[in-house]
Amino acid sequence: MRGRPREPLDVDVVISSDRCMISNHHGHAFIGFAATGPAVLLPEKIWKWLACPKPKIDGHGRPLVAPYGLRKIEAALQDAGFRAYVIDPDYIAYYVRRASVLLIGHHDFFAFGPPSNEWWMLTGREPVNRKSFIEFVSNPAIWEEKARRGLKVIVGGPAAWQWEVWPEARKRWPIDTLVEGEAEKVVVKLVEAALEGDPLPPKVTVKPGEEPTIEEIPAIKAPSSVGLVEIMRGCPRGCRFCSVTHRPLRFIPLERIEYEIKVNLNGGVRNVLLHSEDVLLYGADGVRPRPEPLLKLHTMVAKYLDAYSAGFSWSHASLAAIKYAEEHGRIVSRISDLIVDGDVRPFFGVEVGLETGSVRLARRIMPAKASPYKPEEYPDLVEDAFSIMADNHIIPAATFILGLPGESEEDVYATIELIERLKHYPSIIVPMFFVPLGVLKGEEPFTKGKIKDYHIEALVAAARHSIRWAKWILEKGYAKGVQGAPLRLLLKLAVVYAEKKLHEYLEGHARHSRVLKVTSV
Repeated sequence: MRGRPREPLDVDVVISSDRCMISNHHGHAFIGFAATGPAVLLPEKIWKWLACPKPKIDGHGRPLVAPYGLRKIEAALQDAGFRAYVIDPDYIAYYVRRASVLLIGHHDFFAFGPPSNEWWMLTGREPVNRKSFIEFVSNPAIWEEKARRGLKVIVGGPAAWQWEVWPEARKRWPIDTLVEGEAEKVVVKLVEAALEGDPLPPKVTVKPGEEPTIEEIPAIKAPSSVGLVEIMRGCPRGCRFCSVTHRPLRFIPLERIEYEIKVNLNGGVRNVLLHSEDVLLYGADGVRPRPEPLLKLHTMVAKYLDAYSAGFSWSHASLAAIKYAEEHGRIVSRISDLIVDGDVRPFFGVEVGLETGSVRLARRIMPAKASPYKPEEYPDLVEDAFSIMADNHIIPAATFILGLPGESEEDVYATIELIERLKHYPSIIVPMFFVPLGVLKGEEPFTKGKIKDYHIEALVAAARHSIRWAKWILEKGYAKGVQGAPLRLLLKLAVVYAEKKLHEYLEGHARHSRVLKVTSV
């Protein structure tokens, strides 16, 4: 249903985004990534439904699940006394005619971030998520109310930078304020100013030292998409290509993590996704994982997983932390014993940053990525970490970056060799094209015109690896049951499409490369 909700709310602030964000992705976070590329082998409408279906909506027009970041903003504003709610995009036209402020958040507004930019460049077709957001932000009701009543439009989230690299965006959609950084504190001040009729700044940047403290980060009040719960913020590794490195490390108290897990489970979400930039550094001594806080955390989580027959995953973990944790107290094995269950949870997933196989680049752009090991040990520790995960029923989705500043042909071949070393370990390996963020914000992005034959060879190596293991994952019953059917279908379609494109490329270009050969995958 679109239009007027059955039971309209009185609102001061509407918080929303497009359908690719306001979705529970059939209960699987990974499925949402299908929207970062164009629709393949199916009509776009069906592809979009498979990747990001509409969640259940209450009588007020509020989605029963919403992105975790939007839930945090909602909680901060409600705690400050505002009538602020996350509203489904189908009801935006109704609510912007009654609200004074519209807040919009997103992870990838215009598909300029990875992996959207990569699929866009390689296929020449706009990603589904870009089309979806542009449709949302172009809703005429938003701009009619801005012109008629002075509706304030404030935009933020991890992809705030995309509004600046595409100046045309603010001309087409004249937002009032762009917020960059952790927004829980500043958004309250902005909303106060908007409601009082004070002018709003065109941009607010949350600088180092201005981030909310643990006490200032509110607990979510309604369920988050795919059961995501934050366990810590910040990262101590300082990789030069990452925007998170400037943020201080803060551990969320165990009782608040448990509270948010219960909010999700009691709200009908049957998954727990522990989120941080490096899950195994929860309660760590610098970059050295510690058994006590990690085992205490996962023992608590396991209790709820068993009670609700819920799924489980980590958002991100570093390969160095995985190796260290297992070598110092068998932490990974002990966590696996708590979580993995041969029926409901035969394995669980995590995203890891492979980044590069080049020791030279590792020293230069991510010297602490290997810590507490040495950068020279990085390729070996990567393989050790993959072996540990394979032994403990953890399937990583690993990303690596092509086009890093100062990259040479030898660096790329070092990455290809590392991918080859990982062929025995169940995993998906996904290439990313360099996007200038963090300390490297002033560098040039990696564009299609910069792709060399050796970059193509890296893409092919990753495709071969991922196609092989995607088939294995599907055979092992990944995403079992009716709810997992859309994910299984998407994976099967992606494998078919990837195999088709890979063979087309190999047949046309094999003779021009020392590595590419027409072989079965």
